Amino acid sequence: MKWILQEFEDATKLAAALDRLGLEYSWHKVVPFVGDLVPEPVVTNKDRIVLFGSYSLWKFASACGYKPGVCKLRPFVYEKVWHPHLLNGADARFVTLKDVPTVLEDNETEWFLRPVDDSKEEPGNVKTEREIRSLAEKILGLHETEIPVGSLRHDTLLMLTQPVRILKEWRLWVVGGEVVTYSLYKEGGRVVYRHEIDDDALAFAQHMAELNPDYSPAYVIDVCRTAEGLKLLETNCINAAGFYEADLVRLAAAIDALGC
Repeated sequence: MKWILQEFEDATKLAAALDRLGLEYSWHKVVPFVGDLVPEPVVTNKDRIVLFGSYSLWKFASACGYKPGVCKLRPFVYEKVWHPHLLNGADARFVTLKDVPTVLEDNETEWFLRPVDDSKEEPGNVKTEREIRSLAEKILGLHETEIPVGSLRHDTLLMLTQPVRILKEWRLWVVGGEVVTYSLYKEGGRVVYRHEIDDDALAFAQHMAELNPDYSPAYVIDVCRTAEGLKLLETNCINAAGFYEADLVRLAAAIDALGC
């Protein structure tokens, strides 16, 4: 398989793993707002191409007919089999950005906010209703044509949940239904990257993958420990997720063998 890599810091770690495995790859820049790659990739077999970089690469991969290209995901909040395990999944509110000013108050009530679609438009974070309204009003003040590709838009669907105290957070990479690597990325309020995971958290993530075997050939799943036990935080596109301290040799070998 040929790997097409966008030039960014995390990709250098991936390139080192590909070098160790003797896998072919090339470097590219993404033309802002357009999405084309520079230089244009040299491709001999469109069915053996995988791209890693920004989430917007899926559009380029789709337009070129590359396979597996980028492994797009269904929004995890729509996966009923996972609902009992979601962090605050039962209490989630869903609101389109254009409706935020009419449904949220100008107050200090806090919500955990993230777009429903796995688009990287806004990272998951806690904001007050006042801050969410301010964010929405700035975007709504722009015409749709003025909004950069990959940014929040008027019709972006947001998920709001009650903030919960999280003790630990891990990211795990699922390929072919199996967790192939993992990384701790937060401990309490501190960002901590270590290649480690609690045994029960690893088993929990593997169980989540087994509950939903047809979700995607490859994806990232974030799980966390709370006072109420282990929960599923979210899933992410494996082609655009940060690597933290994952074992990238194992990850690259698994993706290359599967074809993503």
